[in-house]
Amino acid sequence: MLFVEANGAKIPAIGLGTWELRGRTCARIVEQALRLGYRHIDTAQIYENEREVGEGVRSSHVRRDDVFITTKVWTTHFAPHDLERSAKESLVKLRMSEVDLLLLHWPNAHVPLEETLGALAHVKKQGLARHIGVSNFTVALIEQAVALCSEPLVCDQVEYHPYLDQTKVHDACKKAGMALVAYSPIAKGSIKTDAALARIGGSYGKTAAQVCLRWLVQQNVVAIPRTSKVERLSQNIDIFDFVLADADMAEISAMASAKGRLTDFGFAPKWD
Repeated sequence: MLFVEANGAKIPAIGLGTWELRGRTCARIVEQALRLGYRHIDTAQIYENEREVGEGVRSSHVRRDDVFITTKVWTTHFAPHDLERSAKESLVKLRMSEVDLLLLHWPNAHVPLEETLGALAHVKKQGLARHIGVSNFTVALIEQAVALCSEPLVCDQVEYHPYLDQTKVHDACKKAGMALVAYSPIAKGSIKTDAALARIGGSYGKTAAQVCLRWLVQQNVVAIPRTSKVERLSQNIDIFDFVLADADMAEISAMASAKGRLTDFGFAPKWD
């Protein structure tokens, strides 16, 4: 497994995203993923599956120290006392003494960023999270956050796949020593039927989705594909035995368009 290093954190380059995975399915997929060699599991308070993620980790019998666990605080808990309470609630559900990475899930313009980041840094100093970071932050917000936070931020988790250009955000992360973590890395499944990616994959004996994940990892980006299918779990991690040629990397990067974003909400920031 490759790692992406950022401000003191070593983040496994491929993780399992768990959005929309619930109940026994979630626990089983987490357990299977860890048995197959995954060492990075991503959850969030709003996913309502932290308890099942914790169950899956314990059932796998992989040592807790060997697994990188990320969870996220929802925007309604960004006031300092709420954030600390929320982080503790997540740990109770996970049945863990700390998470490896705690993120702010989305920006929230209604709570001063300085206060929220102060609370996030405090949670880290208390030992509830080994590392802290942000999610869905724009270039301007990354710059503000880095300036305001007393502890290093290790990543910005954003939507990123071949159909969406995230060069500006990726450059801002690099400048700050942060990693970019890609959610929806296979564009919610639409990558699988992409003829160009399938053609590129054919020359390496890989699927379109594997090509897409490899494209991310080769940019030193962490990818957290979600799946509920065990056979897909195996495929998503089987991307470390080939290297995409520069021409293929360039062709995939050229697929991006301004209309490529799949996840957008009314409360989202003004995207770069």
